[in-house]
Amino acid sequence: MRPSPEPSSPKAAPAGLQTRPHAPDVGNYAQDRGAQSMPMSDQALERSALTKASWRLLPLIALGYGISYMDRVNISFAALQMNRDLHFSATIYGLGAGLFFLSYALFEVPSNMLLVRFGARRWIARIMLTWGVLAVGMMFVRTPIQFYVMRLLLGFAEAGFFPGVLYYLTQWFPAAHRGRAISRFYVAVPLSSLFMGAIAGSLLGLQGRLGLAGWQWLFLVEGLPAILLSVIVFFFLPGQPAEAKWLSDDEKAWIERRLAAEAVALGGADHSILRALRSPVVLAMAAVNFIFLGCSYAFNLSAPALLRDATGLGVANVGYLVAAGGLAGVAGMMFNGWHSDHSGERHLHLATPLLLIAGAFLVIGQSTAPILIMAGYLIWMAASNAVATVVWLVPGAVPHPRSAAVAVAAINSVGQVGSFAFPALWGVARDATGSYHAGLTALPVAFLAATAIVLLLRRRARRLTPALA
Repeated sequence: MRPSPEPSSPKAAPAGLQTRPHAPDVGNYAQDRGAQSMPMSDQALERSALTKASWRLLPLIALGYGISYMDRVNISFAALQMNRDLHFSATIYGLGAGLFFLSYALFEVPSNMLLVRFGARRWIARIMLTWGVLAVGMMFVRTPIQFYVMRLLLGFAEAGFFPGVLYYLTQWFPAAHRGRAISRFYVAVPLSSLFMGAIAGSLLGLQGRLGLAGWQWLFLVEGLPAILLSVIVFFFLPGQPAEAKWLSDDEKAWIERRLAAEAVALGGADHSILRALRSPVVLAMAAVNFIFLGCSYAFNLSAPALLRDATGLGVANVGYLVAAGGLAGVAGMMFNGWHSDHSGERHLHLATPLLLIAGAFLVIGQSTAPILIMAGYLIWMAASNAVATVVWLVPGAVPHPRSAAVAVAAINSVGQVGSFAFPALWGVARDATGSYHAGLTALPVAFLAATAIVLLLRRRARRLTPALA
């Protein structure tokens, strides 16, 4: 990846979490032309500091994020038995499933502000502990009101984890390395789908053991890991490089020096939080995230039931199909992240998988052949995870680091509002029509709209700053 030329004035376009910095000393050491004149000792420090940070931080963060994703969507498998046992309609289920994202969105920005105040280690551990307790508590739900309340509380508890982690990474990784850091922890999402799909059938098969239904076993077994991991995070996750005992003094100094250089390069940029939230790019990316997350969760929270009905597969085989989708997601995520970093291009690496998703949903919604429906599902999994890799790396999407925490949370919060609205509407449409066809028909149109927004952003970026497009 080749960095942008050095700006002629301090008012360079903001970099945020993007991986194409505006200073000559923030690029990848292997490909940055400025690195050719950098002392060899500095190159060695860069390599050793970032390698240590990657191995010490990213696996733990990835594990936490994978568990959080599993605990928010495992309800899709639980619903195969829970809706029948508790007599929940698709409308009740859709509203309850979506309420998680409403409370998540409401508390996401305040949670990120509290993270900055109390520190990443303590706040992330708090998030994991409370969501783990509530995830286990889902096994005690009996009525629609209890279902709604527990999903609301779970959303409040988990709010801030994802944007908090993104903000946390800005304290460790220079801009040129954040794309790879994000993809390495974000790969936990498709891996959690693989794990969840592989064990769902077995957990649901525990029906009646110790007087518990299969769906209760699922909530119990999949909720406990968050509680255990919160303890590990509290004791072993350093809040900032200066607290990391496994970094040498020189490595700590190198990270601080590199991040300070980026901050100086952006020092003349407007970093007002309110202005950041009014940025056309931030607003446009919020709209894309609204469509992407809302539509994705509407489908994903009903995917096991939809796939079972459309293909005739049993619960265990549906789980294996979801697990295969997890593998496809890993492949899509890693390839798109690598190719985007290698080429330095962001917009087309976001627009292309969005277009593929539109095509996949068109196939799933219009086909009656099980093999085509399964193929469409696998394409959707690969493409949706490819989107997740680069959606935060669009140039200018995240402004100056001083307002990054709030801007990231705001973009994600708008997406979470979509994640509430679309599943609720999906359930209403299912009850009104007796099938998922109406919802599946609308999804391709929504993703075509998201693709158009990204292409308009690309056109704007090429006009304003050709090197970033």
